[in-house]
Amino acid sequence: MSTCVPTRADDPSRAEHTHEPHSPPPTRPRRPRIAGADLSASIAVFLIALPLSLGIALATGAPLQAGLVAAAVGGLVAGWLGGSPLQVSGPAAGLTVVTADLIHQYGWRTTCAVTVLAGLAQLGLGSLRVARGALAVSPAIVHGMLAGIGVTIAVAQLHIVVGGTPQSSVLDNLRALPAQLAEVRPATVSVSALTLALLLLWPRIPGRAGRLLHKVPAALVAVTGATSAASLADLTLPKVDLPSWRSHALAGLPEGPVLGLIAAVLTTTLVCSVQSLLGAVAVDKMVASRPGLPARVGRSHLDRELLGQGAANIVSGTLGGLPVAGVAVRSAANVQSGAISRNSTMLHGVLVVVAALLMVPILELIPLASLAALVMAVGIQMVSLHHIRTVTRHREVLVYAVTTLGVVIFGVLEGVALGIAMAVAVALHRLTRTRITHDEKEGVHHVHVRGQLTFLAVPRLSRALHLVPQGAHAVVELDGSFMDHAAYESLQDWQNTHTARGGAVELVGRRAGVRIGEPTTPIGLHLDAGNVTAGSAYCRCHPWTPWRNHQCEIPESPTSRDGRDGPSGQPGEAQAPDTGDTDRSGTPRATEASGTTSEVDTHNDGSASGSAVSRSGDAEGVSGSGSGRPGEGRADTSGAADASRPSAHQLARGISAFQRNTAPLVRGELARLAREGQQPSQLFLTCADSRVVTSMITSSGPGDLFVVRNVGNLVPLPGQESGDDSVAAAIEYAVDVLEVRSITVCGHSGCGAMQALLTSEPGGPGTPLRRWLRHGQPSLERMSDEKRRARLAGRAPADTVEQLCLTNVVQQLEHLRAHESVARALRAGALELHGMYFHVGEAQAYLLTEGDGDEVFDDVGVANLSA
Repeated sequence: MSTCVPTRADDPSRAEHTHEPHSPPPTRPRRPRIAGADLSASIAVFLIALPLSLGIALATGAPLQAGLVAAAVGGLVAGWLGGSPLQVSGPAAGLTVVTADLIHQYGWRTTCAVTVLAGLAQLGLGSLRVARGALAVSPAIVHGMLAGIGVTIAVAQLHIVVGGTPQSSVLDNLRALPAQLAEVRPATVSVSALTLALLLLWPRIPGRAGRLLHKVPAALVAVTGATSAASLADLTLPKVDLPSWRSHALAGLPEGPVLGLIAAVLTTTLVCSVQSLLGAVAVDKMVASRPGLPARVGRSHLDRELLGQGAANIVSGTLGGLPVAGVAVRSAANVQSGAISRNSTMLHGVLVVVAALLMVPILELIPLASLAALVMAVGIQMVSLHHIRTVTRHREVLVYAVTTLGVVIFGVLEGVALGIAMAVAVALHRLTRTRITHDEKEGVHHVHVRGQLTFLAVPRLSRALHLVPQGAHAVVELDGSFMDHAAYESLQDWQNTHTARGGAVELVGRRAGVRIGEPTTPIGLHLDAGNVTAGSAYCRCHPWTPWRNHQCEIPESPTSRDGRDGPSGQPGEAQAPDTGDTDRSGTPRATEASGTTSEVDTHNDGSASGSAVSRSGDAEGVSGSGSGRPGEGRADTSGAADASRPSAHQLARGISAFQRNTAPLVRGELARLAREGQQPSQLFLTCADSRVVTSMITSSGPGDLFVVRNVGNLVPLPGQESGDDSVAAAIEYAVDVLEVRSITVCGHSGCGAMQALLTSEPGGPGTPLRRWLRHGQPSLERMSDEKRRARLAGRAPADTVEQLCLTNVVQQLEHLRAHESVARALRAGALELHGMYFHVGEAQAYLLTEGDGDEVFDDVGVANLSA
């Protein structure tokens, strides 16, 4: 029997370490490590937070140290306990008006007590797990509230900018403004103007130098520049005054009317919570746009974020600091600076503490006018034109305007209450407002119902329906998403009566729904004297619901199956639509006429949806791959098309659906384009592959893109067209006549042309396709040079085909630059070139970023975080 002999002699002097049986040995405690990305991000956030914290404290009328206390506590406490690791918390401009009112009414110590009570309320809300409910507030109310706060801040700080003192309300500030402007102090105005100029111009410095300088925050540059100019010019101005920390006022017992204090606590809780939660959601969107970061950071836990904000407000109020909330500007800077964990947020809090203790002499050089100008700019930015356009597009501008005016005139809590009341009124108005019209065209009576069909609209609906003569053909268009029981019965009774008297009724809608009286029949079926027949709306595909390649399940007769009696599968099994022969295993073969393979989309209930998803790439006949992917079989195109396939009717059905659903919506815009002519902003050159839908992946509409498509998204070099000048002509027309501002070359995954380039042998038959693909040979040569290959950010190309697809985009951009019209426009600075790669399987777009000789395709995310 073998034995295990220790490899070292026993050392009686060595201490014996024991641990419990069947438990892992004790491990050494790990030292906390801080990533370099977190360190650099924390410095960037600190440089933004320092001047803003002082400016917000100045705007509220609080001691300037209170802004530093809130910034430090927000970084350390909220950063450690909060549920959004990359969100930066601190004194927020959105709380300026609330805090200023509290200080004016109750004094500073009571304001600190209100902050503590608001933190306790946030802890209670977080414990009740109601954070998600806060997101149910209409965005128009939230944006209106922030806009009203921004207007209030900007008007108040304008007095300090011109050398005066702000009043307690917006109306008082507006009334006192003319007299204030009559007594302008040149030194104060010059410092404020310099601050605003630096804030405006610094982010707009062009070129490579600008990209380097933009790493320094504009707020820091503006305050530093104004401070330096004031010191060099020896201007006598009010400056930052930071008394000794020994005399810093802490929280005291709240004093004042109970109802007023309760309202103050509720207002502070509301603004802090909503701003922090919306900021956390916005940070999640930014994180999602950075490759690899979402898996590392994870989504925000909103209830934990509310608990963290509550703890931070308790600590900040106790230590004499301003209320704390998540701040959009600092959070955006944190994510954009490359932060990967909550360490960056906490480090920024440490840096604020160091600055508050060691940098007091430097901070006291800052003119108050510079800080006021900085905060005024922040207030103006809170009135976002993007938000105004968004609420206008969604027809909620009335809610936005009422909330904004309510906050400006009455206060935050009152303004939000008015906004909620207006939102409820608008919702009720939309629910009850229904427009019903009747007209006759070519003997057909059209009754169009716009809006929700409720019992309130039944009298008007009955009047419109009774305008249809007996025996006439009627079309009832239901353009709404809701119908109550009263309207249902009224419409059903009229339909039955009208069809019984020899009339014909057609019920159509904006989207497929439920036919009255037969829940399983889609709206859009014709009801001719009570008989149901398939009409032009039979198709169940709707752009852009889960797309089925427009291959809808059409009932087939048994005789259309080449002598087969019907499905051979057992009950409960999913059956493929009959689009051709099936092999012995029951797997559908390639459709002979189209060269695409059909797949059955089986739902959870085991039924087949009858969809046929196209898997074919372009140039498949050359590549020998029917699917656009190596190793898969080629489509059989030797036989004739199966007569049972509904391809002969697809075009007519699609046109009919367009005329019914889409044409009424775009007719006005198309009429304008017909009058004014096309004015596209860019030329979009992409592959002819049917899976690349340019308007869908670019969210563009009529008149936006001048599109050129060919096999392989190739751009022949000038002089090598060999009789085919179509691409060159399109480029010249787009650049010289239409004066487009950009050209995009878009490749895609699984490109059959690129496979053909890889698999084609020299000396083969000179078919038109092979002659065309010779324009892709430079892409092959470029790919052979590892230093010139394009790549994807975050991962390596999946295979050689994807590598060639990426490299081909870069090579065709070089071909574009060789065209005279393009080169001329580039020299004049009137044109930009962009490379794009669309991964079909992931539905993910990548944009080319070029720099230092490295071509990288970076994915395009969905982040949208406004300052």
